[in-house]
Amino acid sequence: MNRRLGASLVLGVAMAATSALTVALTPSPKVMAAQAAFSLESMIPARFGSWQIDPTIVPLTPSPEQQGALERIYDQTLSRTYVDPAGRRVMLSIAYGGDQSRALQLHLPEVCYVAQGFQVAGEGSGQLVTRFGALPVQRLVASQGDRNEPITYWITIGDRATRSGIEQKLRRLAHGLSGQIPDGMLVRISNITRDAPGAWRLHDRFAAELLDAIGAPERKRLIGTGAAAPAPPAGPAGRAGPADAAALGAQP
Repeated sequence: MNRRLGASLVLGVAMAATSALTVALTPSPKVMAAQAAFSLESMIPARFGSWQIDPTIVPLTPSPEQQGALERIYDQTLSRTYVDPAGRRVMLSIAYGGDQSRALQLHLPEVCYVAQGFQVAGEGSGQLVTRFGALPVQRLVASQGDRNEPITYWITIGDRATRSGIEQKLRRLAHGLSGQIPDGMLVRISNITRDAPGAWRLHDRFAAELLDAIGAPERKRLIGTGAAAPAPPAGPAGRAGPADAAALGAQP
């Protein structure tokens, strides 16, 4: 009888401890609600550096089914096309989600483009160097028929820019252990060209001019405040990761 009572007590204590640990590790939505309100539309200027909005062209739009899913995940999205005096066009897409718990996570371009029938190649990590620090970015090329779209993107989880994949998961885990639900931002820059290395350079210039044109609070939203993690050695393009120009789909 005493043994059964002792075993029951031990089991009861273990269950109570597990329940308490689960509650302690469950992120609190209050952290998300405490985020200062902001608007992507007003945060990103219509004209900056050598760029201004080109209203005649819009970036790739998702299907109605995907749009519905995106609206459940993101609090704000922004899609614009900019043009410079030389006629070069760059598409900018930004998605912000206030809840980056496991149930609601940023949808990466590798997934979104494939879901719309594109082939994605040349995925590689790199660094986008700005005077505010080096951003860890992903470089890839999405192609469908005659459309060839080199893409550069980065993500922020909480207050730090991070790489997609394991680093992204670790950032969410770290916030979860501290009882917080982090927010997240995905910034995608792309253009239509067969010259992927040239596109990376254009994307870097575009991003640098954008970051120069906005204030410190807006910059913090876009790139975070933490130092970027070291990136792999640059490829021949000077920015791309392990993939070379041929692997990235570049053509003469």
